[in-house]
Amino acid sequence: MRKKERFEYIIDYFEKSMPIAETELDYGNPFELIVAVILSAQCTDKRVNQITPELLKRFPTPYKMAEVEPAEVFDYIRSCSYPNNKAKHLVGMAQKLIELFEGEVPSDVDDLQKLPGVGRKTANVIASVVYNKPAMAVDTHVFRVSARLGLSTNAKTPLATEQQLMKYIPEELVPKAHHWLILHGRYTCLARKPKCEKCGLTEVCKFYIKEVKK
Repeated sequence: MRKKERFEYIIDYFEKSMPIAETELDYGNPFELIVAVILSAQCTDKRVNQITPELLKRFPTPYKMAEVEPAEVFDYIRSCSYPNNKAKHLVGMAQKLIELFEGEVPSDVDDLQKLPGVGRKTANVIASVVYNKPAMAVDTHVFRVSARLGLSTNAKTPLATEQQLMKYIPEELVPKAHHWLILHGRYTCLARKPKCEKCGLTEVCKFYIKEVKK
């Protein structure tokens, strides 16, 4: 099967099996989402969704968050992974939002990466989820699922995976495809023990054909 055909087959599968694919992070505006995505690094969305209501009640805007010390933010996020670093990032992010963008979350991926705690993956999430831009965020799930399905080939970095995916996924489907791959990795194609028996892609999955079917 050629690469283009593989992508078409897998996209068709997800369009039928997962017509609605969205972030599982709770948010009401771009600022709330960028806070949630920063907190979600190496932390579950479920945990983040437990933390953000009280945090955002206390700091509903970048202006409120920018005026406190990280220690105050830490008190609200201590149950999250790496709370010290994330508290510093959140306060720094809020300050930079005000300094550079008048408190508004930008839509440009390069601009987003000027904010503390925002790398390329986080920037792509914001651009994709909030602004529906064709930006492919590659987290551990996307990286793993893409390699296993054969959507990426010998990609050693998230950026290499992103570039290969963007070559074949139609622009208008990129925001949804990002969630297809994440959710598939989160609930079916698990890292340690993938649920191949529940997967409808085994017919074309390189991992299944090579490692499981044998």
